[in-house]
Amino acid sequence: MMMIRFLLIALALLCRPAFAQGGFDPFGEARIDGRPGARIPMDAPFLDAQDRPTSLRALAAGKPVLLVPVLHHCPNICGATLAGVAQAIAGQRLRPGRDFTLVAFGIDPREGPQAARDDLAQIRDRTGVHALTGQREAVRRITEAIGYHYAWDDRIGQYAHAAASAVISPDGRLSGWLYGLAPRPAELESALRAARSGTSGSFGETILLLCYHYDPATGRYTPAIEKILRLAGVATVAAIALLLFRLKGRTA
Repeated sequence: MMMIRFLLIALALLCRPAFAQGGFDPFGEARIDGRPGARIPMDAPFLDAQDRPTSLRALAAGKPVLLVPVLHHCPNICGATLAGVAQAIAGQRLRPGRDFTLVAFGIDPREGPQAARDDLAQIRDRTGVHALTGQREAVRRITEAIGYHYAWDDRIGQYAHAAASAVISPDGRLSGWLYGLAPRPAELESALRAARSGTSGSFGETILLLCYHYDPATGRYTPAIEKILRLAGVATVAAIALLLFRLKGRTA
């Protein structure tokens, strides 16, 4: 498994120059700066899915916040990110609403409460889950504070952004990040407990997965991404073949 993960990362890095030559480098534009302990503007104004004014401070109510930056209407993996977080929550003891606040944070200021409602409708268990939208300035204040960078690509009409979840302490400071689509339940619980105690740090593996480059019109990935996926498939098969060869050598 570690070998496959390494090969996938290597392939992504090899494909990065191809993106840059096209005039838009998603790996350069979509990134997360490590800013543990950064102060978050918890009183920035937003709207919830019911079109009611609110803020992160009001939703937190003195608890840690698990903030998941998403596009509520996303053609790529935002839905999978929320599903992965929900799966991790189900595998540990802390619960949203009771022990922490879970926020699907809309990063596209063009989206409104209806988009937030549509997003929540895709989540099987919506207990304690909040979906926010806001004006450009309010969104910018939050994303800059947590070090979350994303960018619009005019060529395909999509945002390039990273799949990750920010963990915020009850006093409004960035505790750390959980990267990828599905954090391990133990990592999630550890991160939330650390945030509750005011501890900052790194949780789990720092592997940046981009939500980008899927064509909703055709239902296909663009050629660059399809190349990566094909190469990743070859790498996976090669890794499995190597594992079988080693096992056969041990039994011989």
